[in-house]
Formats: sequence, structure tokens, C-alpha cells
Amino acid sequence: MLNLLQTHIEIVMNPLQIERILGSYLTALRPRQWTKNLIVFAAPLFAFQLGGQTIVNSLLAFILFCCSSSSFYLFNDILDIEADRCHPIKCKRPIASGLVSIPVAIVLAIVLQGGALIFAWFVAKGLAIAIAAYGVFQILYNLRLKHTVILDVVTIALGFVFRAVGGAAATDIVMSPWFLLCTAMLALFLAIEKRKAELKILEIKGVRTRYILKRYSMSLLSRMENVVTTGTIIFYSLWSSGPQLKGATTPWMLITLPFVMYGVFRYQLLSDSKEIERRKKELGQEGGQTERPEEVLLQDGPIRFTVIGWAMTVFAVLFLKNQQLIL
Repeated sequence: MLNLLQTHIEIVMNPLQIERILGSYLTALRPRQWTKNLIVFAAPLFAFQLGGQTIVNSLLAFILFCCSSSSFYLFNDILDIEADRCHPIKCKRPIASGLVSIPVAIVLAIVLQGGALIFAWFVAKGLAIAIAAYGVFQILYNLRLKHTVILDVVTIALGFVFRAVGGAAATDIVMSPWFLLCTAMLALFLAIEKRKAELKILEIKGVRTRYILKRYSMSLLSRMENVVTTGTIIFYSLWSSGPQLKGATTPWMLITLPFVMYGVFRYQLLSDSKEIERRKKELGQEGGQTERPEEVLLQDGPIRFTVIGWAMTVFAVLFLKNQQLIL
């Protein structure tokens, strides 16, 4: 008892230790992956509804999805603790490395998910339903579906769709069917690219970090990738063609199509086996960046500039339309 008390006193008296502990808990929430939740802003952006209240509600939806997703990152890390310890990168996660205890992680996960649901109900009931549905599928994914071939990538994609639906519900926006289909195809594309990168890591390291990887092959994933890539570009083209096809409010959005196509092709390049080998030799990078989609957005210059260019073009079209300079 005295030793335990002494340990607590030492922690309180040592600011560096406190900072290290808080940093470990923050890292366990995976804030770098919160970029995935930015898709909640897609519905108002694609609908060209960017008023003050819309932005506020979208921001609230983003924060609540960050809380919800972080709760399931904790849940996932608890279940995968042994597999993570065999992974060249995931072994450094706070729970796998022992910096965050499992009981504390469980309590924190429950608080985050419960709080997200309660606050979401007061923002918009549709948002609460979207977060609840996201939560249900995350539980199914962590307990079963991540070990079921094909359904694992479908479930990952559904997580993005629920985020998009939640953003629309929070802002009371009716989504275009093309927008929803494009979101689903793009999410499937990212999930497939993630599996491709994991297979490449398996080839390089010789360590299988996911049981499901033995059911996949590069040829199978490449064929799946071709389908969803085509679907993504087609559905985005239909949406950007304008109101005649129940898409964007102006056909001028077609000028953003090159950004989308380049972004998809650039992402494919980063997951290509030869490109991964080249980067390993020249830059010392292990595996593929596309194993972690959030890292691509944050670290890959061409992808980052493509997103910025796309956003600037969208806002330019929106401004010109509001000024009635284009139809």
C-alpha cells in the first residue's frame, strides 16, 4: 500500500511522467485517423450549403464521430493486442506496448461511445442513429466480420458511408444518390488498397498480422480494385454532371473530375508492389503507405495538393454560382 502511494506521489510530482501518460492516452485514441471523419463535411459541401449553422452542425458531427471512432480503436486494440505485438508498427501502440492498461481503455471506450450517442441525439436524431449504426457494425467487425473475407472490406466501407449519412443528418441535407454511391465506392477502394498494402508487408516481413490475409491474393484484390475504381469515377461523373441527373447544382463541377481521377491513380501508385519496393530501396520505407490511409493524406505531397486543389476548385465554382456568373 505504501509503495502504491509512493508511486502515485512520484507521478504527481513528475510533470514529465504526467505528460508521457497523457500522451499515451491521446495516442491510443489515434487522432491521426480522425481525418477519416472529415467525410461528415461532404454532404453540405457537395450540396453547396455552407451556411453558419450548417458548418457548426457539421463540426459537431465531426467531433462526435471522432469520439465514437476512438472508442472502437480502443476496443479493437484490446482484442488485437497479441497480433499487434507481432506487427512492425502496431507493436508501438499504447495498449500493445503496455503504456495504457486494458481496464482503463475499456472504461474510456464506453464513456466516449456513450457520450457521443447522447450528445448526437440532441444535435439530430438522424446523427445519433448513424453513430449507433456505425457502432453496431464496428462491434460486428471487431468480433467477427474482420475475419470474414470480402465482408471485412465491405464493413470498413460502410463505416465511411455512415459518417457521410451522419453529416447529412446533422445538417438536414438530402443526399444525391450518386454522392452516396460514390462515397461507398471510394470507401471500398480505400479498404481494398489497405489490404493490398498489408499483403505486401506480409511478403516483406513474413509475419501475418491479420488472419484474413490468407484468403486474399494480389490478383483478387487487383480485380476488386478495378471494379470499385471504375464505379468511383463513373458515380462521381454522374454527380458532377449537374441537376439534370439529380447530381450537383451545377454541371461546372465536372471541372473537378481530373482531381478525383488523379487522386485515385496516385493512390493506386502508392499501393503498387513495384512502387513499394522502389520506396523501400530509395527511401527506406517499410511496406506501403496505403496500409494507413490517414498517413497518405497527411504525408503524401501530391495527394495533399490534389485535395487542396479539388477543394479550391469547388469553392471557386460555388462562389461563381452564388454570384450568378455561371449556371
